[in-house]
Amino acid sequence: MVDTHAHIHSTGGPLNTVRHKPALYVFTLIVLAHWAEHITQAVQIYALGWPVPQAKGVLGLWFPWLVTSEVMHYGYALVMLVFLFALRKGFVGRSKTWWTVALGLQFWHHIEHLLLIIQASAGTNLLGKPAPTSIIQLIIPRVELHLFYNTVVFIPMVIAMVLHMRPSAEERSQMHCSCAVGAPA
Repeated sequence: MVDTHAHIHSTGGPLNTVRHKPALYVFTLIVLAHWAEHITQAVQIYALGWPVPQAKGVLGLWFPWLVTSEVMHYGYALVMLVFLFALRKGFVGRSKTWWTVALGLQFWHHIEHLLLIIQASAGTNLLGKPAPTSIIQLIIPRVELHLFYNTVVFIPMVIAMVLHMRPSAEERSQMHCSCAVGAPA
């Protein structure tokens, strides 16, 4: 007889078993809303010709301090990192590999935001720059860099989710959630 409590604990708890599918839906909505903000900002800059300081996405138009707040940006990077880490045990096989790639890339993205928030808090910017600056931002401007980071984290996440929803027979036998197409709810 299987000890259900021990089984759920060994697989990462309810978040990676019975609550994995709804948690992935919530996380996906958060990620897509964030994407919409960055895409809106890019449209404002490249299609509408707005100067970068005025291109604040949708929320930034209503709450301009959000876009200029390193705390908000770091908070989102941390939320992404926590979700990617917390939901990882629910993945198996190929999907877990891709999810882990997204986690690793987001870890670096988080480090970059940590560097930004440290600079903003200390009032001293990297290499004497006029604003908080991340390492890769020394090469790529901030708007484009964040589009890049969102893309390189998002692509392996999507691949992981597709593989997770459409697992091989062997992967399906290892899954402890109902995320796979055709799995009982």
